[in-house]
Amino acid sequence: MKFYYKYFVILIIFILTAGNGVSSQNYLISSKHNFSQGDIIKPEKEKIMDIKELRKNKLIDIFCTLAEIPSPSGQEDKVAQKIIEILKQADIEAKQDDFGNVKAKIPATDSAKKPLLLSAHMDVIGDNSPINIKYNGQYIETDKKRTLGADDKAGVAAAINLAIEIKKNQNLKHGGLELVFTKDEEQGLSGINHIDFSDLESEYVLVLDADKLGQILVAGASYTNAVLDVTAPKGGHSGIDIADKERVNAVKLIGELINEIPQGVYKANELGVVTSINIGSVIGGGVEPCIKQISDENIKAESYIDYIAEKSMTNLINTHAKARYSIRSSELANEKELIEKIQKITENFNKKYEGLAKAEFIATPHLPAFERSNDHKLEELGAKACKAAGAEPSVTSFHAGAETHIYAHKKNKSGKTFKPYLIGCADVYNMHSSDEKINVESYLKGYEFLKKFFEMYNVNENR
Repeated sequence: MKFYYKYFVILIIFILTAGNGVSSQNYLISSKHNFSQGDIIKPEKEKIMDIKELRKNKLIDIFCTLAEIPSPSGQEDKVAQKIIEILKQADIEAKQDDFGNVKAKIPATDSAKKPLLLSAHMDVIGDNSPINIKYNGQYIETDKKRTLGADDKAGVAAAINLAIEIKKNQNLKHGGLELVFTKDEEQGLSGINHIDFSDLESEYVLVLDADKLGQILVAGASYTNAVLDVTAPKGGHSGIDIADKERVNAVKLIGELINEIPQGVYKANELGVVTSINIGSVIGGGVEPCIKQISDENIKAESYIDYIAEKSMTNLINTHAKARYSIRSSELANEKELIEKIQKITENFNKKYEGLAKAEFIATPHLPAFERSNDHKLEELGAKACKAAGAEPSVTSFHAGAETHIYAHKKNKSGKTFKPYLIGCADVYNMHSSDEKINVESYLKGYEFLKKFFEMYNVNENR
């Protein structure tokens, strides 16, 4: 009986450990009846590589070197000089332009092939405080005191490392590689808007600024600011004049218009949201005296919305109200259609309240749309390269702005309009925050994606 009991207990332990996803090979089980903690010997934990060991990888070292240099928007000179230094050490021609952007070029080894342009931005969200980089076995991150800057130094480092490898590989036949690293993408896109495009030979551009591995973003939304303005000039006292039908309330009327104007997604397709509209703010009525008081007396409040709502005047028939909107669209025709629809709503309003009130809707473009090219060769090639690197491609659009939007409206040295794509070389999380981090495994795989993209481009696209 004792013999069977012993093996019965061993069987139970085997089942329990297997049920918890633990291999029986990971445990040494004693043949004693009474099992203690000392009878189960767990294997030694795998040692986590520290950041110094990780930086033996050239890509990771370039990334960390750049990430350790603070470069808030408009203060990118130090990181720009480091980029030029790294490139020149590899015998790659590189220089800053008059605005502070960096351009570099590797000449073609086969004049029959076409060049490719890689673009990324040097500035990050953050200040000039020190950047202390950590590695937790999966992610590169900071000490949580500031941003990491993987947006977009991951893209910059990947482009630099590829350029160095291409320069070293004398056997690779290619049409040339151009690099553009811009200033001030985060705040005003002033860097890309000061690029001299006339000396760039590439037609296709890979903007390495998407935040997930395998993203191939082929269209991006415009950004248009719009203002809805309603005036009702008579106004009056909210008691004495309230029965006068000629004294209409501008705040009430703007609410009527807001109800008619679309909100949210206006059009979508298989790639995602195409056109949208969002109301950002509404203001009107008896708020001006309160706002002036806040300014004059430097009043502090936990919530200014609550403060103004509580202190604003209620004993008047309001004469003026405004609402601000943002419109985004990756198809210009749809944006135009939406704006015309709102203007028609406004026209009908003005007919209804003629002589009593007037409404106006004014749309002002801020960033042009990045529309999908009819030439799908490169997005198809990118998907193949991504799969070859062991990652899953995601060909889609994005409902925001990037430097792709500027490239899409500029021409190269030969007078051809650029064809840009926003590419994801790594999984970056919590961008623009002190919790920002980059997944190392995805970054290494993303670099292989970029490398294979360039190799396949020089085999397939240049035929």
